[in-house]
Amino acid sequence: MQQADEHHGGVGSAYLGNLVYGGLDGIITTFAVVSGVVGAELNASIILILGLANLLGDGFSMATGAYLSSKSEKEFYERERAREAWEVENFPDGERAELLELYLKQGYPPEDAAQMLAIKTRDPQRWVDAMMVEELGLLKETRNPLWEALTTFGAFCLAGAIPLLAYLADWIFALGLPQDTTFFTALGLSALALFGLGAAKVLVTERNFWRSGLEMLVVGGLAAGVAYGVGFLLKGLGV
Repeated sequence: MQQADEHHGGVGSAYLGNLVYGGLDGIITTFAVVSGVVGAELNASIILILGLANLLGDGFSMATGAYLSSKSEKEFYERERAREAWEVENFPDGERAELLELYLKQGYPPEDAAQMLAIKTRDPQRWVDAMMVEELGLLKETRNPLWEALTTFGAFCLAGAIPLLAYLADWIFALGLPQDTTFFTALGLSALALFGLGAAKVLVTERNFWRSGLEMLVVGGLAAGVAYGVGFLLKGLGV
């Protein structure tokens, strides 16, 4: 008998979203900084200062946000689970009636609903798990908040450094490249990285490879264009 192919992620796949979206945010925000400075016609040292400050500051901010968000979700789940466990222990008849009604509302025949109820309520832990899913629509979060923060920060910094590579190389090796050359090199590298990470989103969203990549390329281009325009306007105002 032939079985359907199933593809399940390993441990690392649980943090794939943090890697992809952290990387995308890193590229977009850093290249926006680069574009704004170039639009204002400031020198390359300003690009490095603001770019690196953005890289570490925003990266840390995103990592902190990911950590606190994940931690809050876990705490909320545990609080609700404790409440459901208390209700199961102290008001079992009411909880049985509630779970049965939920199964009936889902379209199960009364006989099947009663059988499912009997199976779920045999074990208190399984019973509480069923109430969490059926009544509250909550699934237990298995990801570690610290790992979410670290993967977000790492992806943001690594991908966000791409728009700065040409400027870093010019500074470290004293290449003396014209600003137009470094900017267009940064533009090309950022475009390739944006498309690649946008396409990599399909591993999370399961959408079309090309469409996902082009969407992120357009979004990143718009963000850079806005930043360039702001820098150009500020330059015109004498800033």
